[in-house]
Amino acid sequence: MTTRSFHIAAGAVLCLQALAVGGCEILPASGPANMDIRAAQKDPESLPYALVKIRPEIVDVAGRTPRLSAAFVDRRSPKEIRFGVGDVLSVTVFEAAAGGLFIPVDAGVRPGNFVSIPNQTVDSAGNITVPYAGAIRAKGKTAPQVQAAIVEALRNRAVEPQIVVTLAQQQTSLISVLGEVNAPARFPANAAGERLLDVIARAGGPKGQGFDTFVMLERNGRRATVPFGALVSDPMNNIYAHPEDTIYLYREPQTFVAFGASGRQGQLPFDAWRISLAEAVAKAGGLNDDKADPAAVFLYRGETRRTAEALGIDCARFNGPIIPVVYIADFREPAEYFLATKFDMRNKDVIYVSNAFAVESAKAIQYFRLLTATMNDPIVSATNALVLRGVATQGLTGGVGVVTTSVQ
Repeated sequence: MTTRSFHIAAGAVLCLQALAVGGCEILPASGPANMDIRAAQKDPESLPYALVKIRPEIVDVAGRTPRLSAAFVDRRSPKEIRFGVGDVLSVTVFEAAAGGLFIPVDAGVRPGNFVSIPNQTVDSAGNITVPYAGAIRAKGKTAPQVQAAIVEALRNRAVEPQIVVTLAQQQTSLISVLGEVNAPARFPANAAGERLLDVIARAGGPKGQGFDTFVMLERNGRRATVPFGALVSDPMNNIYAHPEDTIYLYREPQTFVAFGASGRQGQLPFDAWRISLAEAVAKAGGLNDDKADPAAVFLYRGETRRTAEALGIDCARFNGPIIPVVYIADFREPAEYFLATKFDMRNKDVIYVSNAFAVESAKAIQYFRLLTATMNDPIVSATNALVLRGVATQGLTGGVGVVTTSVQ
């Protein structure tokens, strides 16, 4: 054997030893093997996670955890609408008898003892002007407060004056609804009070079906966001809209990721309010019949510490409020399909289907054959060359003999 052939053979032996000890680490794969996911629990250097087998009680606990956990915390009722700069007010003055400041003596032929003053716009100083009363502060005031101020100013001049102030044109105390709605608009707040779904309906409602729509509320310089479904499913989130609120709707599809031996890999949308684990696996093309291990369907998810404890997980070794959890579904068991139809997916879940052990073994055998062929090729070539050399020598001498070779 030549020196080169010896090195190739030695390399092949080392590779075969590596395959025997840790073939999964050097062979191509789409992800970890079933045994590796389970064994990582004992690796002190790996990111800790908890393994949970999907069982009926586990499905119940996961189902009690709200899918749409975000919430609006400011649930105060809206305050009274107050006038602002630019609002147009209508002022009507009533007097108890004719012959007063505003009602002439011949008022007996009039339909009533009142007079309407031309509409007044709240000026940049925040005031309106009423004859004989002068400038009346209106900015930041309610209608009853402005009425009382005018009555006080006319008390000693008019005959038992009574004032009615109404909002003729509302230019302030507006609510803006923008984004993925059919009719974005900025409209006056309703004095009776409206909830978020009411004002979204006034803007034509969401453009889509709502399952991938989020609602962002900006109020007093602060922002909060919840899924649109949280307004529908949880009345506590359908809070009152306040004047000067800005409501922005935008789309962010709920998605999950599929890896491994599924029929289709990648990021896939829910396209629905909710889907189950069984539906998610089906959207990913099901299990690849040539590769998948039905007993090794894993779902990666972060659970709150409270939910993790309810699942029976010892959370002492985990830091932070979110516990990494890997759910295991065994689709070799017929009953697992029933559980998979009840186990709801959540946004950004990850599904991984491991290859079957036979697939990994077949790849190792194929790799072994490649190494064997690589090792044999130079030896066969060298032997053939020597044989051809011997044949050529025999042809030159014209004799027939045995060719002997010495391989260094």
